[in-house]
Parts: sequence; structure tokens; C-alpha cells
Amino acid sequence: MARYFAGRLGQSILLVWLVLTITFFLLHLAPGDPMARYDDPEMDPETVEMMRRQFGLDRSVPEQYARWISNFARGNFGISLRYNRPVSELLARAVPNTLRLTVVALAVYIILGVALGVTSAARKNSLFDRVGTLAALIVYSIPSFWLALMLIMLFSLKLGWLPSSHMQSIDAASLGALELFRNRAAHLVLPAFVLGVASAAGMARYMRGSMLDELRCDYVRTARAKGLSEGAVLMKHAFRNAAIPIMTIVGLSIPFLLGGSVVTEKIFSWPGMGSLMVESIFTRDYPVVLAINFIVSVMVILGNLLADLGYALLDPRIAYSGEGGER
Repeated sequence: MARYFAGRLGQSILLVWLVLTITFFLLHLAPGDPMARYDDPEMDPETVEMMRRQFGLDRSVPEQYARWISNFARGNFGISLRYNRPVSELLARAVPNTLRLTVVALAVYIILGVALGVTSAARKNSLFDRVGTLAALIVYSIPSFWLALMLIMLFSLKLGWLPSSHMQSIDAASLGALELFRNRAAHLVLPAFVLGVASAAGMARYMRGSMLDELRCDYVRTARAKGLSEGAVLMKHAFRNAAIPIMTIVGLSIPFLLGGSVVTEKIFSWPGMGSLMVESIFTRDYPVVLAINFIVSVMVILGNLLADLGYALLDPRIAYSGEGGER
């Protein structure tokens, strides 16, 4: 298994480099100039040209790429063209906020999706199963931005139960530790729910189908014939095997959650990577876009590796061959 994951790690590093390289050249081939926002008659052209040389934009694209990849390999993400600050400082503030939102949304996604899927499979063709199936299809079909706006209108504007935007209140600095935690948790509810509930609806359908396949197997009938309780049959036998293919879905869902966080963060004014990414794309802030793209790529690949580890943990019979990376 160690050789298999070492090979996968090498492939992952190569894949990240390819993604970053393609992104770099696509950004530079797109029309527009990052210095266009300084096109002001009152601004000295020499100052603008000096700034262009400072950021290295006066060089050819291959020279910029060689300089950028050299700095990037040393962990230097460069200087933001918009904020004129190190990109690492911007990421140090944005990445934890996005991870906080994504982790909570992932927990909602897994817990809610698995619980609904297992319950629906255990009560096949019941009223709960039919209503749950219909509700999952409806929720899965609703665009996330529309769901976010409707929840803001209901719980923030009409009922006033939850805040509608930002990560904390304006007066959060004056709050104690417990009050600050509650304040941030309240701000987290709506965006985490929007980000996780649609994925949970899809997970519930996958989980239900996988559980039904396992419940038809001979070993389940044998377990029931031995007199085991229905709960023991479901959780100790059927669920363990049904969860194996679900691990792949969970691993592949991480990039979808990160992608969905761009829209969700923008709607809820959440100060994370999604909001920073949108602003950087519109202002052609190359270093920030490339750095965020790198982080997202690493998270996506890490999600796939964790899914493979989950396979081995759930079913020890799965052996990873060091030759060819086959299972």
C-alpha cells in the first residue's frame, strides 16, 4: 500500500503542476490588462510603468512563467496586484474561513445524507421513503443561489432568527469568548446549510441504492436467520459494505463543495477563498488566482486520496498493488 500511495503522490504533484501551468497561460492569454485600473489622466504614466516593472508585467509571458514557477516552488506566492500585499497574508485570512464553512457543510452533507439514505432503505416503499425521495429530488434540483436567497428572506428578513451575511457581527470584538462563538455559529448556519443540503440530497439517493443492493445479498439473509436484530443487520453488516462505494462520492464531493462555496460566500459575504477568488478574477490579480487554484487543486487531490484510504479502512480485503497502482 505504501508504494501505491507513493505513486499516487507523484501523480498528484504532476497534476497540480499541469493545472497551475494551464491556468497561468489562460489568464495571460485572456484579454485585458491588470494595470488598466490605473488608467487615470491624473496619474503619472511613469508611475504606472514603474509599477508594471515592479510586478514583472513588462516581461514576456514565458519569462513571467519561469519567474513565477521558481518563486512558487520556494513557497513564495508573490504580491497581490490589487492589494499590494503578500498573497500569503490574504490566504492566511481567507483559507481558514473557507475551511470552517466547508467542514461544517461536509458534516451536514454526510450525516444528513447517510441518515436519510439508510432510513429510506430500511423502510423501502413506505410513506417516509416516498416523501423522502420526492423531497431529495426537489432539493437537489434547486439552484444554490436561489435557495440561499429564499432562506435569507425567510430566516433573516421575515423571522429575524439568523444573520444574513458576514462571518460575525460588527460589534463582535466586544463580545466574550462564549458569546463570540455563538455569534459566529449563528452566522455559519445558513451558508453551511445551503452548501451541504443539496449535496446531502444526492448522497441520500446514492446511500439508499447502495443499502438496497446489500440488503438483497445472501449474507444479510443469513444474519437475519441467525436471529440478529434488524438494527444489527443494518449497521454492522449491510451499512459497512454499502458505505464502501460512498467513500468515492464523498471524496469527489470535496471539489463540488469548494466550487459551490464561491457562489455561497459571495451571497452571504463570507470572507473566504470564494469571495477573494471572484474579486481577483475580475481585477485580473494573477498571483491570487493562481495561489487559490493551487490550494483548491491540492484539496481535490487530497480528497481522492482520503477516499482511497477509506476504502482500505472499511474493507481490509481491498489490497493495493504497488505495481501499476491497481486494486
